[in-house]
Amino acid sequence: MPRPPQPEKRLELARQAVEVMQREGLDVPMKRLAEALGIKRPTLLYHFPTRGHIVERALEDLLTRQATFVLAKIAEHTHPVLRLDAQMRAVHAFHDGQEPRLMFLMQALAACSRERMDEVIDVGNRVFEAHRRAAVARLREGIEAGTVAPHDPEALVVLVRATIDGLMVQRVMTGVALAPAQDLFFERTLRPLIRAPEDT
Repeated sequence: MPRPPQPEKRLELARQAVEVMQREGLDVPMKRLAEALGIKRPTLLYHFPTRGHIVERALEDLLTRQATFVLAKIAEHTHPVLRLDAQMRAVHAFHDGQEPRLMFLMQALAACSRERMDEVIDVGNRVFEAHRRAAVARLREGIEAGTVAPHDPEALVVLVRATIDGLMVQRVMTGVALAPAQDLFFERTLRPLIRAPEDT
């Protein structure tokens, strides 16, 4: 009789296993991985037939928690420009000090399965596309309502995403503090577009 699904146990094993893999290397033997987790190898293989399955589950968990955190911060604002600022700051706040984990998971998934990595990126892009369209629509509505200065909403949303990603890489590579760059981006790029600053 097959074992019943244990999603919470599986998730916790994935989180712990990734810590071991990040510390000891992606090629750590499954037997060693099981020992580090305090379980038997067959139990680990039941939950995760390959290292790729471990990485995939851990990355899915991380991105889901990120989305929940970021969307909650964005929802604190009604002005579409302030929502973009909140998005940038929230993504960086969520990963603060943990950027290497995200980079490791992305690289590990690519190393384990290039095809699966492409699928994950595609899913992420489709999710972001829905968010991107909504952000662009809000900006256009703001322009029509006079609460947002005229500009190219499509270009602005692309610029914000590029800034989010670029600053993440900078922090991983150099450990630079992001607040000054975030503040400068807001003051010089986003704030001038706000026509109704009282709307927060």
